[in-house]
Amino acid sequence: MARVLNMTKWAVLALSLGLMAACSDSESDSSATKPSAANNPPAEQSTLEAAKAAGKIRIGYANEAPYAYLDTSTNQITGEAVEIARVVLKRMGINEVEGVLTEFGSLIPGLQAKRFDIIAAGMYVTPERCQQAAFSNPTYGVGESFLVQQGNPKQLHSYEDVAKNDDIKLGVVVGAIESEYARKMDIPLDRVVVFPDVVSALSGVQAGRADAYAATAMTVNDLMKKSATADLEKAEPFTDPVIDGKSVRGYGAFAFRKDDQEFVDAFNAELAKFIGTEEHAKVVQPFGFTESELPGDVTAAKLCGADAQAGSQ
Repeated sequence: MARVLNMTKWAVLALSLGLMAACSDSESDSSATKPSAANNPPAEQSTLEAAKAAGKIRIGYANEAPYAYLDTSTNQITGEAVEIARVVLKRMGINEVEGVLTEFGSLIPGLQAKRFDIIAAGMYVTPERCQQAAFSNPTYGVGESFLVQQGNPKQLHSYEDVAKNDDIKLGVVVGAIESEYARKMDIPLDRVVVFPDVVSALSGVQAGRADAYAATAMTVNDLMKKSATADLEKAEPFTDPVIDGKSVRGYGAFAFRKDDQEFVDAFNAELAKFIGTEEHAKVVQPFGFTESELPGDVTAAKLCGADAQAGSQ
């Protein structure tokens, strides 16, 4: 009988130990599979957060004065867009701007590919571009102009003048809005000469590869001021193209990636406090901008239009 009792005690003890071991293993497995805060990957920083943390940001530009270009005397990028960006970004806690030189037509693809985080190139806001990038509110508004040979021998004072003469070739920079103006003004594609940059376009007019170079009035003014050649001039007077019943006026702004709306909103908040102030006037005056080029109450939302807004949803 004692032996039976002892065996029973041992059986109970073994069962108890087994249950304890099972409970211990279960708790161990649970703790092993339970995710800990230390094992969780950190949340990815937004572009704005990353820029503030680093204290710097990369901007894409196309070397087109007076908007954004390399000043060879200082080896620093400057221009209307660059200097405004410096002021606004500094107010946001981002003190350093690093420039990435890119052909104008490759600016939006470069932004999307994250080669840089902002386009600071005086880029016009258009509904088509709003499908691909998020724009700040504009910093300026300006009309068009032609750069022609001295004396304007072909008498080119408008896009209409180019369209009605089958012998005229119009020069534009790749990716610039002027190629779109030419298309909408019914200038045949085979009479539009596309150049990679402003310097090439200037040389093209000098060499006769194009009879006129179409650009913003500010670009042509800057070229005339800085060009050492006496064989070119600004076509005056000049009539802006009328498209969809309206005389065009381009509005330039900064472009961001579509998923950086937080950045755009923060940038716009500081931009609104700056545009039109005395400080703004002093910053842009060296680049030929005056009160006449202020954008007024024009916003990116107005320029993008309802179709672009719907497409961005």
